[in-house]
Amino acid sequence: MGFLQLPGLGKVHFHEYGAGPKPMLAFHGYGMTGKQFHVLEQSILPNYHIYGFDHFFHGQSSLEGWTDKQITAGMPREMVRGYMQEWFNIYGEQRISILGYSIGANLALILVEEYPHLIDEVILMAPDGLSVHKIFHFLQFNFLGKSIFSLATKSSWLAPFIVKAAKKVGIIDDSLYQIAYSELDTKSKRLDAYYTVNLIKLLKPDVEKVASLINEYKIKCTLIFGKHDHLFPKSAAMPFIGMLDDAEVHELKLGHWLVIKALDEYLTR
Repeated sequence: MGFLQLPGLGKVHFHEYGAGPKPMLAFHGYGMTGKQFHVLEQSILPNYHIYGFDHFFHGQSSLEGWTDKQITAGMPREMVRGYMQEWFNIYGEQRISILGYSIGANLALILVEEYPHLIDEVILMAPDGLSVHKIFHFLQFNFLGKSIFSLATKSSWLAPFIVKAAKKVGIIDDSLYQIAYSELDTKSKRLDAYYTVNLIKLLKPDVEKVASLINEYKIKCTLIFGKHDHLFPKSAAMPFIGMLDDAEVHELKLGHWLVIKALDEYLTR
């Protein structure tokens, strides 16, 4: 484990694990930490040395000197370059692989845009960033949505009510509901959720450019989806998949909550 000091951002904490020789930078999903991929002990860990980063407002990573206004305006996507720049400062410039799950896929895809010549492989699991998610877009950019979201951070009942409604209409499944509900039971947790969703709102990859670079540099690309995922399903990613020359695509009988033992067992078959 260690820290990267990212200029203009703050300290990013990372976890190290895996017995393999190949370095892989990994970006987790909401409510987790960089240790999330530790469960992939048979499929990924024997081949890679994982550097799993904690998102801001997760784990031990911390923004430094950012005001509320700056956070809600969003982190400029150019700052994502800092992850690899500072990692290279420590470990030296070298070829790497990238792993991203859910919201973490946004950072993974932007790094593919920025450093395609140094990336051997990208693995995307239930990825955000391949299409516009209407609910997130409403909360991040619509005046009414932003107002409701802000109000929900101050209310002990509104945020849980919204999560329950999302489960009822099928936007999230039961496993995601349990996680989301547990992350909203205090004002501090609700504020972290609000800050997280707003901080990443500008981190939207150029999907056509990413696909073109993956093809040009022959980056191995694996996409994994949950058949019952209503948050980031395979159907939303089909335009991106259609632009790739040689993608490996998997769809498991799971929901959005993919990074579990069942995935590890599936990938080792």
